[in-house]
Amino acid sequence: MAGLSGRCTTARLALLPSRVGARAASRGASTSAPAPAAFYDRLGAQLQQMEAGGTFKRERVITGPMEPRMKVADSAQPVLNFCANNYLGLSNHPRLVQVAQQTLATHGLGMSSVRFICGTQDIHKQLEDAISAFHGTEDTILFPSCFDANAGLFETILTEEDAVLSDALNHASIIDGIRLCKAKRFRYEHLNMADLEEKLIAAQGARSRLIATDGAFSMDGDVAPLDEICALARKYDAQVFVDECHATGFFGPTGKGTPEHFGVEASVDVINSTLGKALGGATGGYSTGRKEIIGMLRQKARPYLFSNSMAPAVVGASLEVFKMLKEGIAPVAELQVWRKASSFRATLRAAGFTVSGAEAHPIVPVMLGDARLAVEFADEMLAAGVYVIGFCYPVVPLGAARIRTQISAAHSDADLDYALDAFIRVGKAKGVIPP
Repeated sequence: MAGLSGRCTTARLALLPSRVGARAASRGASTSAPAPAAFYDRLGAQLQQMEAGGTFKRERVITGPMEPRMKVADSAQPVLNFCANNYLGLSNHPRLVQVAQQTLATHGLGMSSVRFICGTQDIHKQLEDAISAFHGTEDTILFPSCFDANAGLFETILTEEDAVLSDALNHASIIDGIRLCKAKRFRYEHLNMADLEEKLIAAQGARSRLIATDGAFSMDGDVAPLDEICALARKYDAQVFVDECHATGFFGPTGKGTPEHFGVEASVDVINSTLGKALGGATGGYSTGRKEIIGMLRQKARPYLFSNSMAPAVVGASLEVFKMLKEGIAPVAELQVWRKASSFRATLRAAGFTVSGAEAHPIVPVMLGDARLAVEFADEMLAAGVYVIGFCYPVVPLGAARIRTQISAAHSDADLDYALDAFIRVGKAKGVIPP
């Protein structure tokens, strides 16, 4: 029998080269065949339409670190940066750079694995504990980004028996995360609590109801009324999820975000946020909240189970950020981000610009409407020494193009005055405001 088996194996091997060769030839023939021209013609035409309509996005090249005044390839001189999420001015803080370098030496470049296999280091657990302590929550789980945290949340904790109620202007990552789950979907009008209540009534037949909202909305700079949302959640036996990417670290009396701002920390069930904006500006996100939710995410969230762990150097630097916040090295009240944003917004309005957003939030959108105008306005601002970007469809709705400015604690009053002067000069030249 052994001999027969051996002869059969030999015979199979003898046939193998010809078969492999035939398959390789077949693959070669298929890959060398030209693709249908219509497919690429369609994509090319769409790109041309974007170019013609002013919605084509070009990436400016930065030739140094992220700072309030930085070097870009399109300018011979450093320019003032007014469009980064660097709210606390920590993106190139020397203390964080030093700790990142030290962690690189002690813990290596990367984990080459996901968390549950061999991707969990001591510092990953320490960072999760630090985030829980900061927010006053029961547990925390790290993700490669907050986009991943939002992508993993809804399908993990909701099924077709449940319902999710989402603000109409929620971030794209929340929208995509909701699309991945099978829960019944209700979209309520932006910040409209009467409409949210109607949707909660309509969803009463669901096993559970989850209200999903941004804390601060990234494109408009306005803030969800979390006190009213939490009151409605109590009334209709619902849970509350808040995305805090544009609030963590700098919004609220001690920087703990919109739940602290409205005094409803205990009423929010789960918070998703990022380490890539105010908290050092690198990368990484997290979910923090009730231990049952975090426990399920650790067991089932696909972006957590199938994505590499956060890089050790980023984890080490992020740990240092929470130490700095705890030590009060950069207390929110002294950073005066609120004062700066309020003054900046008031001056633009007085000059004749249409400005949206909450009075105290450092996102200050200058509404222009036309996409091409927004792009040209941003180009002229760069020529004047101020780096801003025109936002247009599909990032914002059609006809709602804008320049989104963002104030950093690292901006001096002189920086703000310079940017305001450039806005007014360019605004007059473009006919946006009266001469």
